[in-house]
Amino acid sequence: MMKVVSCMVYLTRGGWRRRGAALLSAAALIGSIAADRFGLASSAIAADPPVIYMSQVGKELMTAARTRSPGMMATVIQRHADVSYIGLYSLGQYRAKLAATDREPYFTGMVRFISRYAASEAPKYPVSRVNWTNQSTRGSSGVMVDSQVVLQDGTAYDVRWLLAKYGNGYKVRDAMVLGFWMTPFLKKLFEDYIEQNGGNLNALTAALNRG
Repeated sequence: MMKVVSCMVYLTRGGWRRRGAALLSAAALIGSIAADRFGLASSAIAADPPVIYMSQVGKELMTAARTRSPGMMATVIQRHADVSYIGLYSLGQYRAKLAATDREPYFTGMVRFISRYAASEAPKYPVSRVNWTNQSTRGSSGVMVDSQVVLQDGTAYDVRWLLAKYGNGYKVRDAMVLGFWMTPFLKKLFEDYIEQNGGNLNALTAALNRG
């Protein structure tokens, strides 16, 4: 059985874990490239607030990605991600074990983990351009904004962003990359880590905040 090590090491062990972690970081990083291409798409998206919002998120993520600073990436994620929803969903069957007093350190740790991984992966995604759809779409789960990312080697793939409406603004709740939503990967990873540690949710929180 796996010994208790940092959550970063755990998440990058095994083929499916590596894919899940890579997709998770890709979801954060894809938006970070949008700032470079925002000027090209501005006329097309000017009338649609959710697309404008995602472009703004992209600007902020781009600044953070260029510095490769986990701290700057964390600031952007805290500002724009639906942290409480993502965090509670990712605990899956262990959600009820999260005491109110333990929520803040857990959420902080989750953001720290995503930010560290995203910052380290940023150089691996050389993007040529990002194309945004003209209009968002609305469904039962929220507002969706579609984009196409084209890498420098010509590879192209679609990314769908799921936004939740909060007052007059939005929060990013999920992203679909290569046909996979990110939050189910995070949920699987976190649940497995807690299970490997005897159902101790605090072990996950400690690992997420380590480093």
